[in-house]
Amino acid sequence: MENWELIIIGAGAAGLAAGIYGARSGLKTLILDEKMAGGAASDAPVVENYPGFPQISGGELTQKMVLHCKKAGATIHEIETVTALDFTGERKIVKTNRAEYETIAVIIATGSHYREIGVKGEQEFRGRGVSYCGICDGPFFKGKRVLVIGGGNSAATTTLYLSGIAAEVVVTHRRDAFRAEDALVKDIASKKNVQVFWNTEVKEIKGEKLVNKVVLYHNKAGETKEIAVDAVFVQIGEAPNSQIAREADLEVDEHGYIKTDVFQRTSVAGVYAAGDVSSHPVKQVGTAVGQGITAALEAYSYIRRPYYRT
Repeated sequence: MENWELIIIGAGAAGLAAGIYGARSGLKTLILDEKMAGGAASDAPVVENYPGFPQISGGELTQKMVLHCKKAGATIHEIETVTALDFTGERKIVKTNRAEYETIAVIIATGSHYREIGVKGEQEFRGRGVSYCGICDGPFFKGKRVLVIGGGNSAATTTLYLSGIAAEVVVTHRRDAFRAEDALVKDIASKKNVQVFWNTEVKEIKGEKLVNKVVLYHNKAGETKEIAVDAVFVQIGEAPNSQIAREADLEVDEHGYIKTDVFQRTSVAGVYAAGDVSSHPVKQVGTAVGQGITAALEAYSYIRRPYYRT
């Protein structure tokens, strides 16, 4: 069994920031991720609100973080899935599909996953016209008519990205105004190939081999209609990847987010949570980085117990 001082689960913005600070503090630090390093932020077509980068793709931003993390001295294991956590002993056990590790402290930064709308046809056409990532799948629909579902920042950025690829972008939002940042809303309003259907919900996704239409319901007028589209991009937010935490008896809130205090401490000593999986109300790359830094410094205090944190 390999021994580490700090194990970080998740190599997104929070996990990578924690890795940089953990390694720079002198802790023997391992980061585990079931996918490639970068996390959900790497899927963002463009990031315009991260300090120091007026505009940068999510992929480029997170790759800079990955390189920085490795340079700082952290070890990153990609495509290695954590299957179980054991926090009952003095030293904590992290089990994966490849190995078993022993560590003093753990930071859970497993992020979140895309929420589904739960309508007929969504699962059937997933990967055949139904997508949850504009930057991943948008290029397949160049010159086509696509639909984006949602009204927050993720829906807005995806709409703007697709407007430069697709012939037409239709946006459906169940409310009568976007929840996205004003700058994004103004950009959408300037796009001539974007059409917004307010107070509208998608009730069914139809097609043959691929998506070719959707059923829309206007929740104010009570009217239903079908429109032709070549793809549906679902952008209605995320749900926390907290299953392993719950199985390890960490406290979570009513929505499944891991409960943390201002120091990112969880209900188990020596275990921290950061980023989108934590109960912090703001889900942004910048806040995830800050939480990762806080968690790593608290883990250092827990492990090394310096004179200023007795």
